[in-house]
Amino acid sequence: MHKLTYLSLGSNIGDRAANLNAAIRKLGELGEVLVVSSFYETEPVGPVPQSWFLNCAVKMITAKMPRQFLRAILGLERRMGRRRTQDKGPRTIDIDILLFGESVIETRELTIPHPAMHERRFVLEPLAEIAPEVRHPVFKRTVLEMLSTLSARQVVRRQPSVAGRQSSGKPSD
Repeated sequence: MHKLTYLSLGSNIGDRAANLNAAIRKLGELGEVLVVSSFYETEPVGPVPQSWFLNCAVKMITAKMPRQFLRAILGLERRMGRRRTQDKGPRTIDIDILLFGESVIETRELTIPHPAMHERRFVLEPLAEIAPEVRHPVFKRTVLEMLSTLSARQVVRRQPSVAGRQSSGKPSD
């Protein structure tokens, strides 16, 4: 059985666009990438001083179960050089599972829907581009409705020239 899932990707080390495009290609090993949002340059959130991020949202289907999918994503991040040395620190790639079908999961290792997605403009703005009417399974609000409640404090700028947006599953290079 295949599940529709939405992911948030981010990078703020090295060639951020190349990192996102490489991650999108590798996600194809875990299922079928259906749609990728534009890339957005976003201000870092949290106490750690660091470079700005490039973020996007991905819609894909996978035959993996949620925990298997998480393990595969963590392995993909490691293969791309992700080292978890500092909480909320800089990273070559960060992939978060936002939604996994209608699943609501809360374990020590995995929480779906992502517990902070409704508070993060850098997550909701790219997601609203590709899935504005998708409903949060707990809050019962659409992505667009959640986005409309956020203040514009965090800077999120759509990047017209480095977008990976497509529907073929193959990111632009």
